[in-house]
Amino acid sequence: MSKQTLRPGEKIRDSGIYRDSSSGERSTLVRGKTAPPTERPGGKWLEVVDTNPNDKSSRR
Repeated sequence: MSKQTLRPGEKIRDSGIYRDSSSGERSTLVRGKTAPPTERPGGKWLEVVDTNPNDKSSRR
């Protein structure tokens, strides 16, 4: 499956470890919560580790 990309304020569809594209900071984001702001405007959260790869309920 493809990795998730989220904008700040978007609902998280898949729990995992995400990286801020603007600063490189990593954070664990939990499904159902809201993605936090990034360090700089226009930043996105890119999934780098799927912490539950066997969970198919979060996939499109």
